[in-house]
Amino acid sequence: MTTVALAATDGMLHFELAIAYEVFGSDLSHLAGSWYDLAVCGSGAVQVGMFRLEPERGLDHLARADTVIVPGWADLDADPPPDLVEAVRAAHEAGARVASLCTGAFVLAAAGLLDGRRATTHWAHTDLLAARHPLVEVDPDVLYVDNGSVLTSAGKAAAMDLCLHLVRSDHGSAVANTVARRLVVPPHRAGGQSQFVTAPVPAQDDHPLGGLLPWITERLDRPLTVEDLARQAGMSSRNLARHFRTATGTTPLRWLLTQRIRRAQELLERTDDGIDAIAEATGMGTAATLRRHFNSTVGVPPDTYRRTFRAQAPESGRRASLSG
Repeated sequence: MTTVALAATDGMLHFELAIAYEVFGSDLSHLAGSWYDLAVCGSGAVQVGMFRLEPERGLDHLARADTVIVPGWADLDADPPPDLVEAVRAAHEAGARVASLCTGAFVLAAAGLLDGRRATTHWAHTDLLAARHPLVEVDPDVLYVDNGSVLTSAGKAAAMDLCLHLVRSDHGSAVANTVARRLVVPPHRAGGQSQFVTAPVPAQDDHPLGGLLPWITERLDRPLTVEDLARQAGMSSRNLARHFRTATGTTPLRWLLTQRIRRAQELLERTDDGIDAIAEATGMGTAATLRRHFNSTVGVPPDTYRRTFRAQAPESGRRASLSG
């Protein structure tokens, strides 16, 4: 997935467009040996917010890209531009991976790419998307949805989450984490997390989970229960679950499992440790348990994941990701 086409048209939301440009358009080849070749594509000059943008390529270039990014645009009372809809449809038919950011989902829906698929957009517009495109299974509660060749995100910060998810899918967790550190954003928020998270990474000293989350991440190799976490936080299990849902959009055990899987990804990418050792280091207990949870969460077995991301990242790239 080396070539990325960023679709641009009048009235697009400049924040989402800028996010995609920053992630895929910066030269970060020192992290992974090679990076993305980004082209901004459009039908002539376009107005994006207060900026006048001159695309490098026409919309026909979308069909020649590996990945197509469609940012959102503000005027949802109007139908998406027909030339953009057709270009997105043609790109998908040509085999491109197509991802929308925020209200860009309306373009994908108009192109028929979301029919029969689960999708999301900014929570303020999910009802409109569902009403306008009844064949789309609209999920208003998630940050992003990955259907393989078609991906959609909610608005603003969730657009960054989806872009980092694409980097993680292409280059592995270590590289995506380094990109996130460079952008000073949380390294990973799962797509199924709620759009209504009030504090994704509680950092305040007085936050009920402010001290608990670092305490957990330092002890991922240990068997931890909800009761252990509640005891450490000084609250009941029920209150812990409520605070976790508010702060992270998920349950304590689901959050804990996500951290264990992420640690396993990093160890698979950065070390030569065996699966048994990684299972022990991540609190999974046995290789069989690690394989089951890893395959269910990531979509491939740990050995396949290691071969994929160790093979494509040169030693210099691994050193860069370690030094961050």
